[in-house]
Amino acid sequence: MSITAEEKTRLMKEYATTEGDTGSPEVQVAILTSRITTLTEHFKTHTKDNHSRRGLLKLVAQRRKLLDYLKARDEERYKTLIGKLGIRR
Repeated sequence: MSITAEEKTRLMKEYATTEGDTGSPEVQVAILTSRITTLTEHFKTHTKDNHSRRGLLKLVAQRRKLLDYLKARDEERYKTLIGKLGIRR
């Protein structure tokens, strides 16, 4: 249900703002989005897995907070990120 180390490294390289960037909001949101997508696929076959559903809701809330932070700090970065990730809103 979690993403692989290779996938995480790929996301870090793709969304990093500078070389070696691992903690910027863009990278964190990209990693969370990947995990959310993976869990969403999991629920298509395991509809009654409520323990994992709670984790999914926590991930979505964490991503929302990071996106709100980014929008307040730099709206242009926010718009490019949600466009790149395909997140509506």
